[in-house]
Amino acid sequence: MDQADALPIAELCEERRFLLDVTCWMLGSPAAAESAVDETYRRWYELSDAARRQIAVPRSWLVRTAGGICLGRLALPGRGAAWHEEECRTRPTDVEEEAGRIVLNALESLSPAERAAFVLGAFAMAPGTVAGTLGRTEPEVAELIERARRWLRVQRSQPTTPQQHDAVADAVFRACLTRDGELLTSLLWPDVTAFFDGGGKVRALTGPVHGSRPVADSLLTLLARLPRTGLTTRSVNGRTGLVARYGDQVAAVISLDVADEHVGQVWVTLNPDKLRSWNHPRPQTDGGPGSHRNRNL
Repeated sequence: MDQADALPIAELCEERRFLLDVTCWMLGSPAAAESAVDETYRRWYELSDAARRQIAVPRSWLVRTAGGICLGRLALPGRGAAWHEEECRTRPTDVEEEAGRIVLNALESLSPAERAAFVLGAFAMAPGTVAGTLGRTEPEVAELIERARRWLRVQRSQPTTPQQHDAVADAVFRACLTRDGELLTSLLWPDVTAFFDGGGKVRALTGPVHGSRPVADSLLTLLARLPRTGLTTRSVNGRTGLVARYGDQVAAVISLDVADEHVGQVWVTLNPDKLRSWNHPRPQTDGGPGSHRNRNL
């Protein structure tokens, strides 16, 4: 161990506390944050003494590594389950708890990259450090942060009731079914973003699509009228979404994030591994919550 590794206890504690704050905001759970920080330090000590001496700013390296670990975990199936109302530092008051719940719910609607950029930026990380953590350029990070801020402002000022969400989802369903690009575009926020998760198992779009017209075109292309294809509205993550079938198999599940009667985020799951639960045999019903319409394209 090099003597230069010696640090004051106050600096050691403050450094770990900072990493815990960042990872807790990214993952939403103190336990998950502890795990991510432990993994970060494990990777630090896997480096040789010589390699550690070559790192000019250890804290920046630690933040980049912790951010990468968090992004990896956020990209795992079921990433949304980690977000809950647990406090990250001290037990909040009722008012603080409600405010925290609103913030966490809003952050959950962001993409992993947007959430990470927003959180790291909120902790006053240097733009270069945030860009290095996310593997993006500084202009791309600035765009991610601005997009996240706009969406959070909309969600905070225009909360959506389940009834409003269902109405928008039904309108999107009708627009896709009738191939009405103008109607579909009008139902989307101008800076809407769509994410296509193919998991490398199907030839899906690999990057996000931005803008109401490009997103509408992408959805209509995906849901093109072809033999044996069908579209229905179903409950997806507790809110009405779209389910596309090819033959008797679910081929895509589409969830929508709605604010102020427009769609701000579209999440398209095409990865066959993530669709296995949708393709288990289920009893046929005549209707019920989240099963509004079922039509061929």
